[in-house]
Amino acid sequence: MPRVVPEQKQKYENDETFRKLARESEIKYTAYRDRSHEERVVRFQTEIRDGQAHIAYVSSGTNFNLQFPKNDDGSISKEYLDFEREPGKVHVKSNFILNGVCVIFKGWIDLQRLDGIGFVDFDEERAKKEDKVMRETLEQTKQRIAEFEERQRQWKEEQQRKDNEAKLGLRHHQGHHK
Repeated sequence: MPRVVPEQKQKYENDETFRKLARESEIKYTAYRDRSHEERVVRFQTEIRDGQAHIAYVSSGTNFNLQFPKNDDGSISKEYLDFEREPGKVHVKSNFILNGVCVIFKGWIDLQRLDGIGFVDFDEERAKKEDKVMRETLEQTKQRIAEFEERQRQWKEEQQRKDNEAKLGLRHHQGHHK
């Protein structure tokens, strides 16, 4: 099953959900709410360095579990996690598919307050790749359906031929007994 919808960019530009998420908005780290603030700070910093972070848009309550791809050595590129750009903040970037559309989450989170600003942008590059996969998958599916229908047609023809032969054989057999 394809992971993306046809016309991703059009959906991104016209869907109300994406319009809201595309605006710079206040975000918060949402995991371990039952723990002390100090423990949450430690857990956030550990989680994000391990390659993920649970965040939510404050205004809409929309939650994301952001994933940050690891390099071969297990580290995460500054492109996705940048602790150096601004002291006390981590700048984040995460690519994912949301409602069938390839997007990039971009933002920053204060390492002590566990809040920040973020938005979702259309991921043109990944959308093209996923669109190609979708078209190839649909083409393969069409091909398999056509092959299945051809086998079904051949099977039905064979069954009809056998039925006709059986009827002819029966008539021929009956004709000899008269």
